[in-house]
Amino acid sequence: MNYNKKTVNDINLKGKKVLLRCDFNVPQDKATGAITDDKRIVAALPTIRYLLSQGAAVIACSHLGKPKGEVKPALSLAPVAVRLGALLEQEIIFAADTIGEDAKAKAAALQPGQLLLLENLRFDAREEKNDAEFAKALADLAGADGVYVSDAFGTVHRAHASTAGVAAYLPAVSGMLIQKELEIMGGALANPKRPFVSILGGAKVSDKIGVINNLLDKADTIIIGGGMAYTFIKAMGHDVGTSLLEADKVDYAAEMIKKAEEKGVKLLLPVDTAIHTKFENTTNFLTVDTDAMPEGYMGLDIGPKTVGLFSEAIKGAGTVVWNGPMGVFEFPAFAAGTNAVAKAVAESGAITIVGGGDSAAAVEQLGYADKMTHISTGGGASLEFLEGKELPGVVCLLDK
Repeated sequence: MNYNKKTVNDINLKGKKVLLRCDFNVPQDKATGAITDDKRIVAALPTIRYLLSQGAAVIACSHLGKPKGEVKPALSLAPVAVRLGALLEQEIIFAADTIGEDAKAKAAALQPGQLLLLENLRFDAREEKNDAEFAKALADLAGADGVYVSDAFGTVHRAHASTAGVAAYLPAVSGMLIQKELEIMGGALANPKRPFVSILGGAKVSDKIGVINNLLDKADTIIIGGGMAYTFIKAMGHDVGTSLLEADKVDYAAEMIKKAEEKGVKLLLPVDTAIHTKFENTTNFLTVDTDAMPEGYMGLDIGPKTVGLFSEAIKGAGTVVWNGPMGVFEFPAFAAGTNAVAKAVAESGAITIVGGGDSAAAVEQLGYADKMTHISTGGGASLEFLEGKELPGVVCLLDK
């Protein structure tokens, strides 16, 4: 995939109307609808401020939740408009629809320096179907000489009307968030500072098959922890008790172990594990070597010997890419492995990239976020990026 795409810095924006795709999919309090975390809104501000400073009129759009093509007032972007206005310290014009009469009238009247936010894109079923008519109607809001700016990295792996379809009708460039993702993650994959260490965790091997395959051609060391490690441990001929196991992926894991050996890639697996008979938060757990798992027990975190092994490999890295926790980190009793790996990554001095989702949440929660080079803003998108897949919302942007 070509990561060298035109950005907002490469085009003249003065007097233009810009259709800006943001990721305002923010968590809300179920009872009150109040926004409980505005990180994604804050992340969009640099691009928005730049566009407004260049004399553009901005038509921002986003999805929120999964309304599945129905208008659901609880998933309205109206609270986002309020928070965005407070953060920008300017009035946000809000359209009660996406491509209807209200949006059309407000977009037509929009002046340079003003910002219009459209209602939830997914209130219209055509958004997720990448319907050409819907994409054209969105593009038409920006007018004949309008511009499309993509800045929602969390959605670029989806070919939706607002992430890919509109690029057929407007010149398409990236905003600052996507530019950063492409430069840092793209650079790490295309030309990493070595040794390149990849840490993969999380529950399932099946979620990471493509990632492991792709990284076997790029990484010097691959560290595997989390629930997915037990499928690999089983592939090495050891019992895993009642640990998470994808029986249909054992042969695949064995193949990956063999492939790593052939390619000279160091593949590190847990050598000890924290175990218990139940999936629950308890300090009453045992730690055993992974080749000596007793019957009726499940692995819930990596053990101290594994922490030492993994930390040692991370210490000498030039680039570290981490996606997925090392254990059931939402249980404090089994967060030690993830915490130790986060600490090792933070102190490594390497270029450190944390994939979105659980590993990003863990790093934030543990207070290491400011010590990482980059924390990706997209869980699914960053995984597909690591797989080497073409991302529809990036492919559609203009090449430099």
